[in-house]
Amino acid sequence: MKYILMMHGKKGAWDEYARWSKDDLQRNIEFMHRFNKELHDAGVLVDTKGLAWPQDAIVVRAGNKGEAVTDGVFPESKEFLAGYWVIDVETSEEAYKIAARASAAPGPGGEPANMPIEVRQVLGSHNDLGF
Repeated sequence: MKYILMMHGKKGAWDEYARWSKDDLQRNIEFMHRFNKELHDAGVLVDTKGLAWPQDAIVVRAGNKGEAVTDGVFPESKEFLAGYWVIDVETSEEAYKIAARASAAPGPGGEPANMPIEVRQVLGSHNDLGF
């Protein structure tokens, strides 16, 4: 089964991340590269991407006449998606264990950042929806 693991944060936390020391950033980036390689080598990684800074994100909805209506740059209180992994594992428990590893990526001082990781099954067909 495929699962998407989504790393969420609040804009204020992202701004704080941008102020981490060079050593803390390097430690986090090295962890992510190593983590992604381990998933790849285990044969469970389908895709992974980090996303652009949240100040570049825009929410778009259709207006009454189908026009694009935007919700400008994210205010401090809004959550955003920082990045994701798509994995292919046998059980949801395996997906949860992998998500916990991602959540434990090092933060300031090398302590686990404990970032929230949302785990959702990727539906492959209408059969996955029960019809």
